Amino acid sequence: MNELIHVNPLKYPPTGSAKPQLQRAGYKWIAHIRGGPKRVNHSAVLVGDTIFVFGGFCTGGNYFSAEPIDVFKLNTQTLQWQSVESPAELSKNVPFMRYGHAVVAHGNQVYLFGGRNDKGACNKLYRFDTTTYQWSLIPTTGCIPGPRDGHTACLIGSSIYVFGGFEEIDNCFSNDIFALDLNTFTWSFVEYKGTPLSHRDFHSACAIGTRMYIFGGRGDLDGPFHTDVEIYCNRLAYFDTETLRWCYPEKRGDIPPGRRSHSAFVYNGELYIFGGYESNKKLHYGNMYCFNPKTEVWREFPINVGRTGPPRARRRHASIIAGSRLFIFGGTSPMNDLERAAYLKSEKSTETDCLQDLKDFLTDHDDLHVLDFSPTLQTLCLDAVIEYELNTSFLPNSLQTKIRQITSDSLLAYHHRDRYFATR
Repeated sequence: MNELIHVNPLKYPPTGSAKPQLQRAGYKWIAHIRGGPKRVNHSAVLVGDTIFVFGGFCTGGNYFSAEPIDVFKLNTQTLQWQSVESPAELSKNVPFMRYGHAVVAHGNQVYLFGGRNDKGACNKLYRFDTTTYQWSLIPTTGCIPGPRDGHTACLIGSSIYVFGGFEEIDNCFSNDIFALDLNTFTWSFVEYKGTPLSHRDFHSACAIGTRMYIFGGRGDLDGPFHTDVEIYCNRLAYFDTETLRWCYPEKRGDIPPGRRSHSAFVYNGELYIFGGYESNKKLHYGNMYCFNPKTEVWREFPINVGRTGPPRARRRHASIIAGSRLFIFGGTSPMNDLERAAYLKSEKSTETDCLQDLKDFLTDHDDLHVLDFSPTLQTLCLDAVIEYELNTSFLPNSLQTKIRQITSDSLLAYHHRDRYFATR
């Protein structure tokens, strides 16, 4: 007898102590997948349904040799990682492997500027075609920014706005703004009005309308120069590209502490930040804050929701919004007890390590976390099936495939080059 029977998993939970609990919050973490590219200080951007990830470093790698930058892509529908084949040799049209760079998508093209390896920084502009996977070196004119890393870049209109970073030639933090016209590939130094934001690197920048919002970053007590007396500003600012004026919203609400190497994204017209690090406190952050540009009020955004739970506190990761879903991946965190124990037993451990306090040792991540701000009914049902380990054999093959995609670690395989751990 071929009879289709509908069963509500919330009405008939599995036997035992576990009982379904309806989430009051509409958003929830729906996936935590390991086995992706292990990356720190990488850059990422969304093109269509695909997230492209460029460069970054891994602990123990060699970053003195100049090799072609590697590229990975994540299908945001299937949650599958794939390595994009890199050129066999470095050429003038291909950027070298780097960290602390910035990328911006414009149509199907991705523009990469800045970044460094352990030999030095760069100020050339490269373009990556996401349809052919080919790199190009783009000749530029005008007032070209000097080599730097730890800067940010935002696309507003047909121009890329670059702010801050650490300038290699002058060996100092920057608070300059440069604009690149993508129609003419001409750089210009932006003459601003109002009080400029202080010098900094590894801050975040997001575009909302014609405004570039800047938060956090690492500065120095001596202003532009690096004296190892670091300061962490928690004053939000935005640069209005129409009036060319710096503006500072009044501090209201749950103000996030200053930090660097966090991530930021925009969803439904609001600015979010996640993670980061404060070196004076030796503190990694694992919380999320939201700023409403209309009310100019901050609020802490609760993220301890969903089956998989939030990511560990981390820095130097990436956060990308695709539709209603947030993708957080990579970065580095302090080792937990199990990781420290495993490290001491590994071949990497030395006699000196055994005598040191390993609480400051870091572990790099290869994991992916997905937060759905507005899950569909299908997503909620599949999440309940997974959480309560219900029988899936009667589900259509398409739904069984989706469950495997949400719950299975990545099988990404890629050529790993030996690299040296970058201290910046």
